[in-house]
Parts: sequence; C-alpha cells; structure tokens
Amino acid sequence: MGPRPDGTAVVPVLLNRIRRLGAGRIVGLLLLVGLLAVRIWDPGPIEALRQRSFDIYQLIQPRAVRQDLVTIVDIDESSLRVLGQWPWPRTIMAEMLSKIVEGGGTVIGFDVLFSEPDRSSPEVVAETFHGLDDATREKLRRLPSNDAVFADAIRLSKVVLGQSGYLVSGAAPIARPAIQKGVAILGADPRPFLVDFPHLLHNLPILDLAAQGQGIFSIIPEQDGIVRRVPVVAVADGIVVPSLSLEMLRVATGSGAILITTDASGVRSVGVGDFKIPTDGKGRVWIHFSSIKPSRYVSAIDLLKGRVPADRIAGKMALIGTSAAGLLDLKVTPVHPALPGVELHAQLLESALMGETLSRPTYTASVEIVLAMLLSLILIILAPRMNAGTLFVLGGATAAVTLGVSWYCFSSLGVLIDYTFPLISSLLVYAFLVCTNYVTVSADRHRIRSAFSQYLSPDLVEQLAQSPEKLTLGGEQRVLTVLFSDIRGFTAISELYKDDPKGLTSLINRLFTPLTKDIMGRHGTIDKYMGDAVMAFWNAPLADPIHEANACEAACAMLESLKALNEQRQREAGDTQPVPPLRIGIGLNTGLCAVGNFGSDLHFNYSALGDTVNLASRLEGMTKQYGVPIIIGESTAQAVITRFAVLEVDHLQVRGKRELQRIFTILGRSDVATSRDFVELNERNGIMLDAYRRGEWLQALEMILVCRELGKKFGLDAYYELYIQRIRYIIESPASS
Repeated sequence: MGPRPDGTAVVPVLLNRIRRLGAGRIVGLLLLVGLLAVRIWDPGPIEALRQRSFDIYQLIQPRAVRQDLVTIVDIDESSLRVLGQWPWPRTIMAEMLSKIVEGGGTVIGFDVLFSEPDRSSPEVVAETFHGLDDATREKLRRLPSNDAVFADAIRLSKVVLGQSGYLVSGAAPIARPAIQKGVAILGADPRPFLVDFPHLLHNLPILDLAAQGQGIFSIIPEQDGIVRRVPVVAVADGIVVPSLSLEMLRVATGSGAILITTDASGVRSVGVGDFKIPTDGKGRVWIHFSSIKPSRYVSAIDLLKGRVPADRIAGKMALIGTSAAGLLDLKVTPVHPALPGVELHAQLLESALMGETLSRPTYTASVEIVLAMLLSLILIILAPRMNAGTLFVLGGATAAVTLGVSWYCFSSLGVLIDYTFPLISSLLVYAFLVCTNYVTVSADRHRIRSAFSQYLSPDLVEQLAQSPEKLTLGGEQRVLTVLFSDIRGFTAISELYKDDPKGLTSLINRLFTPLTKDIMGRHGTIDKYMGDAVMAFWNAPLADPIHEANACEAACAMLESLKALNEQRQREAGDTQPVPPLRIGIGLNTGLCAVGNFGSDLHFNYSALGDTVNLASRLEGMTKQYGVPIIIGESTAQAVITRFAVLEVDHLQVRGKRELQRIFTILGRSDVATSRDFVELNERNGIMLDAYRRGEWLQALEMILVCRELGKKFGLDAYYELYIQRIRYIIESPASS
C-alpha cells in the first residue's frame, strides 16, 4: 500500500490549479479589453453590422402608417406620359399649387429644384421660335413669365422650396451670398459637428422670395448605400440650413426659428415649436420607416384633372416629388430597395408629428460598451464556479438579456441600442470560458471558487445593470451678478410704429444686437429676452472671479452702444428731422441664486432664480424714479468700488434683510472715479445723504444745491431734483408742522 496523501501533497496541486484558473481569467479579461478597444475604434465592418441589426428591427416592426398627415403629389410615369418630359412649364406647377390649396392642403414642400428660368416662358418663346410675326412676338413679350406666374401662386400658399447641397467643390453653377436666419442655438456652435456641403444650389430668386421657407433635401446614404439617417440641419455655404421636412414643420407651427441643442459630443436635438426631435451628434435623424403604402401617393396628373378625392388633400401637408425611375430619385432603405426620395421626407415628417422618431443618443455607445463589459465580466467571474451545463444556461441568459434590452429600447422607447457587439463579445468570452472550464474538473472549480470568492461584488454588478441615467432637472446655489435692462418709454415708441410692426421689430433687434454683444463679450450669460427687456447673469455656467466688475463694465458698454445707435439713427434721418432717442434702464445686483436647467422633461432653460434676481429687476425699475440709467445693489458696489465711479443714491428695505440696503449708480470707469470732480461730488453727496437721513433739511438742501452743480457734468439733475421734491413735501406736509 502506498503512502496516504497528506496536506503537503494536496497544497501544491491546488495552488497550481488556482494559478491555471487565474491565468484563464486574465486571458479572458485581456480578450475583453481587446474587444472593447475594437468597439471604441469602431471600424467600418463593426458599424455596418450594427446598422444591419437596426434594419432587422425596422423590418420586424415598422412604424404604424398614418393616412391623415402627409400626402405625396407624385410626378410619376403616367403624369410624364401625359404632360411630357420634366421639367414641366411653371404654369403647370402653379396650377398644381392652386389645386392643393383649393383641396385644403396645409403646407406644401417641393422635393424638386427650380434653379433655372422656365424655357417655355412667353418671352423665351418670342426670342427662340422662328417664323413668328412681329406683332405676335410683341404680345408674347408682354405676357408675364411662367416663373412670375409660379411665384404668384407660391405667395398665395404656405410653400417651402427645396434646396440642394453639393459635396463636390465647385459644383454649384451660381454663387449667391449665404445669409443665416431662423436658427437659435442652445450650447456650443453646432457647425463643426453637422454634415457640411461646400455649396448650396438655390431656386430662382423670384421663387425664393415668394416662398415662406427653404429647406435642403440632399440626402447622403451610409457607406453601404442604404439611407437610414437624414440630416435635419446641415451646413451649406458656411451657414446652418434646415432640411425640407424640418422647415415644413417650422412653417406649419408658425415658429420663427428652429432651436439646435448641443453638448460637447455634438448635436443632441432640434426643436421647432412644441416639437423636439432627437438627433445623432451630426444633426441626423434615424427615420422610423413605416411599411410602403401606395395610398400615400396621388398622381400629379390626377390632381390636375380633378380626379383626387377631397380627403386625400384636406388638412394634410403635401410633398411634391417624383417616383419616376428616369428622374433618378430612388433610394435604398432598410424597408425597400428603391424608395422615392420624396417619401423619405414624408416618413420623417410623419414620425416627427407622431413623436415616433428613432434616436441614438450620444450615450448609447457607452451603454453598449458597459453592457458588453458587464455581461462578459459576469461570465468571467461566475464561470469558474459553474459546471458546463450551468455555464451554457448563463451564456444563453446573457444573449437573451442583450436582445431583450435592445428590443425593448427600440419598440417601447424608440432608442437604438446595438445588440450585436455586446452579444458577440459576451459570446466570444463565453466560448473561451467554456474551453477553460472544459479542462478543469468540478472539484478544482469548487476550490477555485472558494479561493476567489472575495473578489465578487454582487451589489456593484447590480448597480451597473441599472438603466442609463435619465436627464434630471435642477440647479445649484451660486453667487451671481444679475442684470436687468428695459427700454424707457417703450409704449410711446410702439405708438410711433403702430402701423409698421416690422419697423418696430427691426428697431428692437437693432438695439438688442449690440447690447447682447456687450453682455456676452464680457462673459455674461443671456437668460432671456422679455419683449423690450433683457435679463443676463455672470458667474454661471462658467466661474468668473470678477463677475461684478464684468457686469458693471457691460452696463457701461451698453450705454455707450445705445448712444452710438441714437447718433446713427439721427444721421440716417438727417438734421432736419429729429429722432426721439432710445433710453434704457439697467439694474444690477449680486447675491446667492439658484441656477441651472429649470423646466420640464420636454423643455427646459438654463436660468437663475431667487431674491437676488427679483431685486435686480426692482433696481432696474427704479432707474426712472432716480433719473439715472444704472442702479446697482450694495454687494455689487462694494466689489467694484475701486474700479468704477460708484455714487450712493439711496437705501431701501429688502425682503429677508433687517438692515436697509444701500443702492448706487455708476457714473463712469476708473478714470472718472479718480477725477477731482467725482471725488468732490462723492464727498458732498455723502454729506447730503447723511443730513437727509438725520432730518436736517436745511443742511441737506444746501448740499443738494452744491451737488447739483457738481453733478451737471454727470447728468444728475433729475436725481437731485427728486430729493428737493422729497424735502419740500416733508416740510410742507401737515404732519411735519
């Protein structure tokens, strides 16, 4: 009989097997790290596989078709057979517009371009046709051009004309100055992130001027030639332009502008009216395709002949485009190998109106990486504790969880989460672990599990398995300097423009443009515009150690800009016609505020709230009473007293404060603050206020007379007149006798 094994013989064997299993885990982790690196790199084959998985979802569950939102007026083969080759005379297009308007269509969009004059116009015929007598030629020349007829029809309806972007430099035959309009931005400049077309091909100017909007209809397919995403905003000729669908939505809602929201990773969403459309970082929308329905189309010739039922047009948006193969506007999509390009715009409009657009937010890539890492780590950690059967069940469970989460996000949330990478990576790790477990006996796995159980963290795993964080609203407490500014006598100004609202709008914009530059150029944040007023603040979202000084500097600059604008308006009007000058009041206050994103889960603004804000607004309203353009609170004044000529004007009771709070005005910058005139005025003004507050009226009046003379240089007549009237009222009041 051989010797009985003891502990000294078992320990080396056990340690060797532990090392073997530990090495397997390390290799598994290295495999996982390599897979994660490939995903972060995201080469073409990985992206193509991901996009094909999204195609499968759209084929399994396409979006439900809505027949009451968008109608496509189709320049189809039958219409071309009857009316001839494209392009048709613009008079036919005008008649088509009239038919849609008569049928009750709401907004009409053209997925075609009218960049060249109509070759069938009467004046062109008069010059090009041979054999015409002079009288006939003259009659033709007197007729309006087809383009003018079409433009007149456009003016009578809500029309959005399409524009085309060129990716090839020099492809645009006609250059036209690009003008940015109708775009508001919340966040950083989106242009570095957007799809960029070096050139933009416009319609004829006579048509563009008649339309209510223009939108780009250019679509760039993915690398495999399939169209899945459409840019709703893009850059063309250096400016941000909306897509045809987005511009139609803007015109339909009556919105003055589109709102682009960005963050550090790119564009997050695009908003029009009450609609907020999530986009990818490049401003593209994943179209949620519905199944193909011929009932979405009406033939152009049927419309012109009056053969279209009324319910096919009434109350719907109309898109005019083509399904004719010869006009080369067929696109490959996940649901159809040759879908007319115009239907892409219709599908996007329908999904936006129904709130059923798909989205792939910037956080989804992180979610997929975390999901792959989580599933693989669970396998790596738990595999040594399981036999082959249990490990097979776990592998199947990980695959089911991955597919389930991805499918739920698509079908219920409209969010595209890739299942291919988490599934493939976890399956590769699973296959490796199966091979590892195959060569390890069950008894050894039990010992290994005991040796490494201290590394398990179920609570952490559960935490990582939670859903992605949702957007939370809220704010932080921060000391801000808040500015309010309001136009003095705005009601009277409005009366002057009661018959010219565009002129009033132009004047307000002309004023707010330099004022806004003065604020933002000194690190201020524009909170909001409120009619003829503007609110701004400093020290958020970025910290500003001298926010009080920057705010005061902005206030002084605003007065200078206002003076320059008044002088310019007078020069434009001429010396013989005096122009009433614009005047503003500015209130500044520094204190603790709540600042952050406030609103709802659908829409929010970065704003400031609190008593400090309320007092700043109150101070702005008091500028008229004291006859000075700027009034600042005591905290602001104390912070800038060495940088600006700060003059105390009064004190007042503030809610939540026992002591009266002093208020000040600003008469200039540091050069004024050190001048002899201001130093003397500041000293005498302080004596006057002390006498006034002690009730020594005669001394106060004596100082007022001195101060008023000194203050003429600073425009303080109204301020000192106020104190004279106060003292006179007190002296003459029966209560004082």
